[in-house]
Amino acid sequence: MDSFEPDGNDATDALPPPPPVIPPNVVPMRAEPDQAPEPVKKKVARVPIARRGLGSKGQKIPLLTNHFKVNVTNVDGHFFHYSVSLSYEDGRPVDGKGIGRRVIDRVHETYDTELAGKDFAYDGEKSLFTVGPLPRNKLEFTVVLEDVSSNRNNGNGSPAGNGSPNECDRKRLRRPYQSKTFKVEISFAAKIPMQAIANALRGQESENSQEALRVLDIILRQHAAKQGCLLVRQSFFHNDPKNFTDLGGGVLGCRGFHSSFRTCPGRLITEYCVSSDVSTTMIIQPGPVVDFLIANQNARDPFSLDWAKAKRMLKNLRVKTSPANTEYKITGLSEKSCKEQTFSLKQRTGKDEDGEVQSIEVTVYDYFVNYRHIELRYSADLPCINVGKPKRPTFFPLELCSLVSLQRYTKALSTLQRASLVEKSRQKPQERMRVLSDALKSSNYDAEPMLRSCGISINTSFTQVEGRVLSAPRLKVGNGEDFFPRNGRWNFNNKKLVEPTKIERWAVVNFSARCDIRGLIRDLIKCGEMKGILIDQPFDVFEENPQSRRAPPVVRVEKMFEDIQNKLPGAPQFLLCLLPERKNSDLYGPWKRKNLAEYGIVTQCIAPTRVNDQYLTNVLLKINAKLGGLNSLLAVEQSPSIPLVSKVPTIILGMDVSHGSPGQSDVPSIAAVVSSRQWPLISRYRASVRTQSPKVEMIDSLFKRASDTEDEGIIRELLLDFYVSSGKRKPDQIIIFRDGVSESQFNQVLNIELDQIIEACKFLDEKWCPKFVVIVAQKNHHTKFFQPGAPENVPPGTVIDNKVCHPRNNDFYLCAHAGMIGTTRPTHYHVLLDEVGFSADDLQELVHSLSYVYQRSTTAISVVAPICYAHLAATQMGQFMKFEDMSETSSSHGGLTSAGAVPVPQLPKLQENVCNSMFFC
Repeated sequence: MDSFEPDGNDATDALPPPPPVIPPNVVPMRAEPDQAPEPVKKKVARVPIARRGLGSKGQKIPLLTNHFKVNVTNVDGHFFHYSVSLSYEDGRPVDGKGIGRRVIDRVHETYDTELAGKDFAYDGEKSLFTVGPLPRNKLEFTVVLEDVSSNRNNGNGSPAGNGSPNECDRKRLRRPYQSKTFKVEISFAAKIPMQAIANALRGQESENSQEALRVLDIILRQHAAKQGCLLVRQSFFHNDPKNFTDLGGGVLGCRGFHSSFRTCPGRLITEYCVSSDVSTTMIIQPGPVVDFLIANQNARDPFSLDWAKAKRMLKNLRVKTSPANTEYKITGLSEKSCKEQTFSLKQRTGKDEDGEVQSIEVTVYDYFVNYRHIELRYSADLPCINVGKPKRPTFFPLELCSLVSLQRYTKALSTLQRASLVEKSRQKPQERMRVLSDALKSSNYDAEPMLRSCGISINTSFTQVEGRVLSAPRLKVGNGEDFFPRNGRWNFNNKKLVEPTKIERWAVVNFSARCDIRGLIRDLIKCGEMKGILIDQPFDVFEENPQSRRAPPVVRVEKMFEDIQNKLPGAPQFLLCLLPERKNSDLYGPWKRKNLAEYGIVTQCIAPTRVNDQYLTNVLLKINAKLGGLNSLLAVEQSPSIPLVSKVPTIILGMDVSHGSPGQSDVPSIAAVVSSRQWPLISRYRASVRTQSPKVEMIDSLFKRASDTEDEGIIRELLLDFYVSSGKRKPDQIIIFRDGVSESQFNQVLNIELDQIIEACKFLDEKWCPKFVVIVAQKNHHTKFFQPGAPENVPPGTVIDNKVCHPRNNDFYLCAHAGMIGTTRPTHYHVLLDEVGFSADDLQELVHSLSYVYQRSTTAISVVAPICYAHLAATQMGQFMKFEDMSETSSSHGGLTSAGAVPVPQLPKLQENVCNSMFFC
């Protein structure tokens, strides 16, 4: 195996420059002061491995998928790529988004003959494509657009105050429109053979085939833009109220369609989907601005609005003003109310002594009521909307402004809004198929001239594929009993846990939750006994002092801990914490931090509403796992007979990075890696978590060399734990499951993250060369599977590795779980590297089995447990960060912003006795 130098320590970095003159035939040697450098081996970049074969295990099942066959007849032609440069007549570049489409449309209309009648595929920015060449390699045009600011898809044209109080009335009559002149340069950039599409169908992908598919995607986007859609990458949203659903707070969910071309074995497929995540976007409630603000702030009426908040919310949104129906972008609000805010109104008649047009100061209210004769019902005492420039404001009364439709809402949703979105965007499989079919028919792609000239037609029937249903693995529970889960589910009725713990020193902490605590304790002890967990009576119930309830969360937690320390004889083994809010309690982060990082106490938080046997069982499953027990095991773990994994010491890693909500650019990202322990088990894990720069997806702390003998990275910590917990064995095989990366980042996972992991191994033992398997799991895609003619979802254990998969790479789809609501979303697994040599069946079985070892539930889950655990660990530790004082805990490494490096605060270290536990369960 190559030996890799750590980044930035390359011996060649700091060498002196070579001498300026070199005699012929002499190769200069670089000399170091003390020693000659070792020859640097050229490192060959790893690429994803090719598929080695298809799986055959499982019951075959016919399926339909939302991929629609594409026929391509013209493979001899070429796409010509041109770069587009737009500027105003004074030479300033056009930076407003969306205006480009209107300019290029005007070029197309005006200069059709100079362009030899060619159709364009334009991406809205700098790239334009044609089928066959334009008459010349460089073309220059001038076009004029009227009323630049009024189209749905342009948005950012700058209005100059038409219909505004700052403009002279006479001038407005003379210039009903604001017209602008644009210069357009179109110059040849590249030529892409359409043959590249045909090659991609045969698995011979190249740069050209990716570019050719990009052109086809641009054609679809352009087709949607012409229909007045909102475009979000490859998803399109029509302005149709029947697609809108109210999420509360002035936010609507807007359902749309995702549509993209992609290659699949043996043919080109367009993937055309409606999906409840990517293809539901959030938009601002259109209509009167005042209605939106009242809904957004949950206010009684316009007079109880918080105007500072309103100003932040409205900035950059687009409004139409009545009665002229002109569109503007909001730049702010007036400082004063409509009846107090004044401006200079130029008079039509009369000039002063210097010949200047005279002007008088009038209020916005007077101007609209007395000069424009527009009745204002409620705007007099409210601020005005400003659509002008900072130095030249243009004010409109609030009630004359309506928000334009299809404006994206990009802030984080509240818990209630998110729950409402999930609930309202669910669709049963048959309904989803119907909506998709209708959408594809109504989109009328056959009428798209560019697709016609490429010789491309899209079939409107769902593609048939063959799936296989894998059998559920046998599970072991207590008293040596084993059983097979049915339909991806099981329960612990009349069953004992496989490794129950004993709960001895414990107490209950109540942060003002209202419930029958004595009854809860009695039922918990009784339920535990039935599952094999012996629970002593708690030492005490600590009730929060009513005076503390209004204090900040951190103070409430501190006070509670003072009380606990005063009364308990020693540190408890476990604390059960009752929270008053079910979701997103602001006590959660400080409470977890206090327990795990400061005292090393295992804790379980609950917000009991409906307490029954099932609820208590679920709580006990989590407590048992956190305290070191196991709820159930795969039978093959105990035998041990997992193919290739049970024979050789193997560690399984789950890796994930969790980012702040949209709009939170300064919140550090949190990287979590969980690792299996106590080989040959694959059901027991521990986690290592670190912060890193905001929005960075690659994990940068896998290997962190602190000195010649010290590595402070994540991997060393996990490897040492595996060694100690697995009978002093080093893992000879390392199986990595990576979540949250797109196909464009696969090479970084293989060449940056994997290199760090290899370095961490070498740092522990230079001679040790474990074998690696790297698998990426993706949930954020648009492929769905349906059972033809059946109303229910595909059965749990359904695997698909043909037809809709990659023509060359090793990937497969797995629906491990029983989809109870909506349409099952399969997980797309990509096997990037396999040095162990798994067969397709063995690897698919392993992935399937890892969906059954999740200790928190009695169901198969949709993605392997190590990834779920990494996600849980990152989220839970992320709660710690919300209450950090950034200055105290910042470390030197951080993200780069325009102002330079931003320090990233470090997470507090967990106490020794909980860091090896499944605290995240």
